[in-house]
Amino acid sequence: MEITASLVKELRERTGAGMMECKKALTENNGDINAAAEALRKSGAAKADKKADRVAAEGRLGLAQDGGKAVLVEVNSETDFVANDANFKNFVDAVAAAALASGAADVEALKSATLASGQTVEEARATAIQTLGENIQIRRLVKADTTGNIGAYVHTNGKVGVLVELIGGDVELARGLAMHVAAMKPPHNKAADVPAEFVAKEKEIELAKMSEKDKSKPAEILEKIISGKINKIVNDVTLYGQSYVLDGDKTVEQVVTAAKADVTGFQLLIVGEGIEKVVEDYAAEVMKQAGLA
Repeated sequence: MEITASLVKELRERTGAGMMECKKALTENNGDINAAAEALRKSGAAKADKKADRVAAEGRLGLAQDGGKAVLVEVNSETDFVANDANFKNFVDAVAAAALASGAADVEALKSATLASGQTVEEARATAIQTLGENIQIRRLVKADTTGNIGAYVHTNGKVGVLVELIGGDVELARGLAMHVAAMKPPHNKAADVPAEFVAKEKEIELAKMSEKDKSKPAEILEKIISGKINKIVNDVTLYGQSYVLDGDKTVEQVVTAAKADVTGFQLLIVGEGIEKVVEDYAAEVMKQAGLA
């Protein structure tokens, strides 16, 4: 059977594989587009397995929201070049949409969710690896579900994303708070959320830093001095205690209280956080290959 350009084009659009790979698959399957598509999917899965051990610490975040429900997914690639590729961006957006529509509880469940294309997320990932030539991993998924307002924000570079759950207030405030979390990255929401072990350790450190003269002050005065220092530290590590980035004259707590609202929680994702990146020294590698090192 003649392998026409239109047939190759159709298979390419259907699978996302390269033109020459599509032509080869059609030739090997006598022009049967369904068989060729299946062969490409199997080939893609094989390539995915070969690349699975390669470090993927770049990538971007995908966001999908519908009313009081929202999801953020982190999809990793090996390089920023691929992370900024239009095909990769489309894949990330499709995965986020599938996560929201399916209600998947975690990444493992998300793999079997179906995309608008008809492929499962895992099948589409294998196709993306085949098309883009890098290890691609869906690493994390976080969700928000509230009867109140959701503040959803992803920074323009796709590297930092936040979901804020707000009871009371409005969507504008919720989004502003999400932008604040993205900028300031507080580890905790309120003072009550800060672990007691952290507070105890900070007290120990502050006491050790004090001069002998200060340490000799009456216990109640010493306690006030230490408490003041600890309160500042706790404010620095909590959303409620920080100065609001959109109004530096007020704390987040003051802004939220004035709106008769309450932040019940937030989720912050930073692409590649916690992944040990491999730093390539290409000059050293060339010297080694040339026997000069």
